[in-house]
Formats: sequence, structure tokens, C-alpha cells
Amino acid sequence: MQRQPAWLLALNKSSSHNYIVKKFEIPANSLSSMNAHYCFAVSSLNPSPVIIAHDKIPQSIKAAANFSQIPSWVSLKSTPSSLQTQENINKAQIESIHLISLSKQGKLKEAREFLKQMEDAGISVSPRSYKCLFEACGKIKSLLDGRLFHEQMQRTVKNPPEFLENSVLKMYCECGSLADARKVFDEMRERNLVSWNTIISAYAENGVFDKGFCMFSNMLELETKPNGSTYIGFLRSLLNPSGLEIGKQIHSHAIRSGLGSNASVNTAISNMYVKCGWLEGAELVFEKMSEKNAVAWTGIMVGYTQAERQMDALALFAKMVNEGVELDEYVFSIVLKACAGLEELNFGRQIHGHIVKLGLESEVSVGTPLVDFYVKCSNLESATKAFEWISEPNDVSWSALITGYCQMGEFEEALKTFESLRTRSVDINSFTYTSIFQACSALADFNSGAQAHADAIKSSLVAYQHGESAMITMYSRCGRLDYATRVFESIDDPDAVAWTAIIAGYAYQGNAPEALKLFRRMQDCGVRPNAVTFIAVLTACSHSGLVIEGRQYLESMSSNYGVATTIDHYDCMVDIYSRAGFLQEALELIRSMPFSPDAMSWKCLLGGCWTYRNLEIGELAAENLFQLDPEDTAGYILMFNLYASFGKWKEAANVRKMMAERNLRKELSCSWITVKGKVHRFIVGDKHHPQTEEIYSKLEALNDSVIKEETGLLTEEDVSNSLPERKEQLLVHSERLALAFGLISTPSSAPVVVFKNLRACKDCHDFGKQVSLITGREIVVRDSFRFHHFKLGECSCNDYW
Repeated sequence: MQRQPAWLLALNKSSSHNYIVKKFEIPANSLSSMNAHYCFAVSSLNPSPVIIAHDKIPQSIKAAANFSQIPSWVSLKSTPSSLQTQENINKAQIESIHLISLSKQGKLKEAREFLKQMEDAGISVSPRSYKCLFEACGKIKSLLDGRLFHEQMQRTVKNPPEFLENSVLKMYCECGSLADARKVFDEMRERNLVSWNTIISAYAENGVFDKGFCMFSNMLELETKPNGSTYIGFLRSLLNPSGLEIGKQIHSHAIRSGLGSNASVNTAISNMYVKCGWLEGAELVFEKMSEKNAVAWTGIMVGYTQAERQMDALALFAKMVNEGVELDEYVFSIVLKACAGLEELNFGRQIHGHIVKLGLESEVSVGTPLVDFYVKCSNLESATKAFEWISEPNDVSWSALITGYCQMGEFEEALKTFESLRTRSVDINSFTYTSIFQACSALADFNSGAQAHADAIKSSLVAYQHGESAMITMYSRCGRLDYATRVFESIDDPDAVAWTAIIAGYAYQGNAPEALKLFRRMQDCGVRPNAVTFIAVLTACSHSGLVIEGRQYLESMSSNYGVATTIDHYDCMVDIYSRAGFLQEALELIRSMPFSPDAMSWKCLLGGCWTYRNLEIGELAAENLFQLDPEDTAGYILMFNLYASFGKWKEAANVRKMMAERNLRKELSCSWITVKGKVHRFIVGDKHHPQTEEIYSKLEALNDSVIKEETGLLTEEDVSNSLPERKEQLLVHSERLALAFGLISTPSSAPVVVFKNLRACKDCHDFGKQVSLITGREIVVRDSFRFHHFKLGECSCNDYW
């Protein structure tokens, strides 16, 4: 019997149909050279055979070997003189299997090392092993490894088989190296249809249509007949209207080639027409198809959805169900998108029921569109339940839920969900960070926003344009214009959105000169302002009393900048007039503007009437406001105060009665302040804070000082119109409680920054000025309209808000 290598166990079948497992003799002169991993315990040089009955063979021997478990450190260091031809053949079989295992696991580094050892040991590599290596390189787009394996194949394999050359060609195409691919193609001894289809598809997918068509023409000249895959490879690469004419030519050629009834080709043609924007052509092809698969149906549904024809998409889905077409995950994602576009909650719920019947609700590809659908239908409860059903939610699933919370104003819940996401092994995408910046902006949560900013930078997940602009807005709304400016200046080429964000930041701070300076700089940089930019510019004018400048910007929008005006721009101008006391001009603008006034138009005018005590125009504004928006609580409060200021208590009582009849309640005032990273919230008369006693003690001391200061400032009219209970209630306004807490909890050198959900009342505004004068502290209050910076008894708004 021919001697076998020491590390190989052979199964020999005996004449009695039993299997004999033998440990073969190990030559003494080779023991020292053996790797320690292959040493066996041998009792003698000629051990007795061990007989194992056929039915006693262990299952582990019967079962197919799992070569993925072969360690990558397997050594091939053997003395060349000890290798014989049969040994090489046996080794080549085992090592090739191990090489295939490494390639399928994507362990290309280990595969390279193992391949080198095989070459040094003189062991040949099978074509199938090379094929697996090239497939692995193409899959992970490792061009460097692919070239190394190709070079070794060229050195060791003479006249490679056709399938192996096609594998090399495909690898280079998948790695994006068309030059290498073309070189391989040109040097091929024989080319089959697979070769032609591979190179043609590669050119088409990379947008090199001229070379793709040239190869297609060469193939026809050589009398190689194209098949469906040839045309499909071309068609899949046409993704926009610029490829429509090319697509039509390919369609025509496919018909002439006898493939006009091929279901796969027709599906690709229909989908191509959808992507190229010719929905009518896609419908014609679809209707003429004798055999329609789910891909064809879904392609038309996508076209309907993109063309805003959601009802047609839903009708097509119903037809699919009636005709018994097999539904897959992608079909449900498209039809749910159509339902979301229509906010068709009932139809979407029926589809949800269908999904549950098919047992697909736990699949992320179906569950995520369900979450998005319910979010867009403003049904957060159902969105949350749909999310909880997903077995393994991905980054898109989490992003959809967080976005939903932000859209519905549930910003705190969005941050909680984000914190939960960070503890899991799920990637976070840039859209999620953008939503978190928006949530922190709404909550004025500087600490959470800065932390999210740092995380996003580490992960390189700050979305260009929207993400950066959201950060600028977030820092601006948190009162940190220094940070907002740093983010803006770090953008290489800011677009209109980023410019608008920084202009709006300065506008809401009441810094009109800087806002308008940025607007001029924006134009100098060649960036065209958009409609939102002008909202920011007009807001800056409004908060600083720049009436003439505001009117000039409004009048020049269309003529100088090519931006169409909207009702929002005219409302800004009404607000500018009203805040400046030009109430008659504001009323005339409302009556003459090219749009029907909306509720905001009259609300701005009513606010001006309250500030400047104009009852006549105020009544007119209130009447129109209540007609357009009968549930606007702020309008009733303004009108009540206006009547009360004139001593018209009967009319004021009627306003209260209207509110009661319509079950309207004033929104609860809430103020908050962040101290040492913790947010402290207060409402009117709040006594739930652990330091309540200290807060009220400080507030009483401040009130005594302020009253002494105010004694010489109050007029008779002020005193006569001030009710005792009103004075008592003012003492416990939420922003005063937050301010008092800030004064006792922060260093005397640090500014006290308070945020409020409603507009600051005049009394609390005056209180802030007086406290800044008495304490010498800088006080910053951000209400729902703007920032107020109080210093030494003065406010940055110049009492203009």
C-alpha cells in the first residue's frame, strides 16, 4: 500500500464491507519537521488496525465536514522531498476546500497567506477555488486582492477555462475597474454570451453608454445573439429622463430580436419607463404583458406614487389582491407610502390587517413603512405599536419613530427614544441626528444638543445642508449664537438653507444690523435668497422697528430677487407696522394686499392694538380673527385685556363667556432653566421644587426691591387699573420662579438664562429689567417670540416686542 502523509486519515472499505481506519507509519526522519499541530500519539510504527462496524460510524464522520471551522493558521510547511505526486493531489483537494471556505467567509488576508503557502509547497489551486476568490473580491469590492489573485492565476494556470475568465471579468466590473475588465475581455481566447453581457452591463451601469452600445454592436457583428439578460442589463442602468430615448431604442431592438413577449424583459422595460418619467409608456407595456409578476405590478405602483397619483396606486393594489398576485414586502412598502401621501388612515389600517394575516408585521421591511405611515397620519400611538412589533428594527425604523415624535411636538419623547437607541447595537443615521437637533432646538436643550453634535461629528453623520442648518438653528434657539456662528463658518460652501438659519438666529436675538449684514454677505457670495430667507429678514426688521427697510425688502422681493411673495411675507409686514404703532397703515395693507388675509394677519394687528391701546381697530381685528380661527385662545386674551384697559368690564366679561362656551382655556405658562446639566421646570404658582422655600424667599426679597424702585414709575392710570389679585398673581409667574432659582443656584458672574413657552407679559418684562439693575446680573429670557437680554435695567429689545 502506498504510504499516505502522516496528517491524513484514510477510510478504506474492506472486503467484508467494514470500514478500516488506519494510522499510517510516520517516517522517523520526518518526525522532527512536522508541525506540532499534526503530531499523533502512536504506540508503535505498525499499529494494529482498528475495526469499526459500518453501522457504528459516528455521525460526525458521516456528516459533511464544516470547513469554515478549519483554523486559518493551518501550516503547509513540509519538506519538498517528502512530497509525492499522490500526496500533492490529496493535499490539493483538502487545501482547495479550505481556500474556498476562507473566501466564502470573506477572509481575504488569510486566503492570500494560505495561497502563498500552497504555491511554496508546490500545491496547485483548483479553478473552482479561484472562482470563489474572485467572487469574494467582487462582493466586497476589493480590487487590490482581486488583482493579486488574478496575477497568481496567470502565473500558475495555463489556458484557464471559460467560466474562470468570466469570473475574473465579473470581478473587475463589480470592483468598478472598467479598464482592467476591458483588458481581460480583449485578451480572452473565447467569449460567450455571459462575457458580452457582463462587459456591456458594466459599461451601462457606470453610465458609459457609448462604449456599451459599441460593444453591443460588436457582439451583433460577430453573430452572437443577445438574450434577455443583455437588454435587462442595459435597461436597469437608465434611471432618469435623460435616458428615455436610449431606452426606447433598446425597447425597439428587443422587439425585433423576438423578445417582445419575454416577461422579464417587459418588466425591465416598464420599470425603465417609470424611472425615466414616461408613465404612459410604462402603462402601455404593462397592459400588453400577458404574464405579470409582482415586480411589474410594483413598478407601476411606484410610478403612480412618484407622479402623485396615489389613488391609482391604491386601485392597482386592490386589483393585485383580487387577481391573486403574490404580495411581497416591497409591495406593502409602496402601497403604505401611497396611503401616507393621502393620509388615508382607514385604507392603511386594512393593509395593516392584511400584513398581520400574512405574518409580516415583524419584518423590518414592512414594519418600518408601517411606522412611517402612521406617523404621517399623525397617529403616534399606532406608530409606536407598529415599531414594537418589528423584531429587529434598523436605523430607518428608529429614525421614522423619532421623526414622528418631533413632528407631533413630542420632543422629550424623541430624546428619550434617542437615548434608548444609543444603548443598542444599531447604527444611527444622519436623519436621526437632524431630528434630534430639531428636538433640542424646540426644547432649548443645549446640553443634549451639544452631546448629539459631538456624537454626530465622531461618526461623520452630520447631514450636509439639513443637518448643519438644523445645528445652527438649535444653537441659536438655545441662546448660543457664538456656537451657531462657529458651525456656520465651518461650512465650506453654505447654501441658502444655512444662510437663512444664521440670519434667522440673529433676527430672533433682535440683532437686526447683524442679520441684515449677513443677508448682504449672502448675496455677495452669489447665493440666491429664497422665500424663507425673506421671512427671516422681515422678522429682523420687525423686532427692531425698521419699518422703511422692511417695506423696501417686501417690495423688492419679486423685482430684484425673483422670489414670489406669499401671505406670510405680507403678515410679516403687517407685524412690522403693528409693532411700530402704524396701525392704520397695517389695516390698509391687509385690505389691499393681493391675498385674502388669514388669521395671522388680524392677530398681528390685534397685538399692535393692545400695545398701543387702539380699541376701534382692535375690535375690527378681533371680529375677523374669531371668524377665521374661533379657537385662537391668544386672540381672546388680547381682546379681554384691551377691553379691561378701557374699563369696559361688560365687554370683557362677554369675551370670557365666549371662551367658556367654546371650552377654550389659556395655554399653561411654563418656564425652565438648566443648572449643572439638569433642567428645572416651573409653572404658575409652582411649589413642587425641592428648593421651593428658598425660591419664594428670594422672590419676596426681589419683589420688595422692585416695588420700591417702581413707586416713582407707576402712573395713576397704572395704579387704578391694577387689581390686587392681579398683583398677587404676578408674583408667582413661572418665569419669575425660574429667575429666582437661577439667581440662587448659579455663580454671580454667570448670566441667568430662562426659557418660556409663551410670550413674556409686560409686567414680567419690566420685572426682568429691574432685577438686572438691582442684582447687577445679566438675565436672558427667551419667550415664544424672541430673546430678551436684560442688562443694568435695559433690554436688548428696547421695549419693542
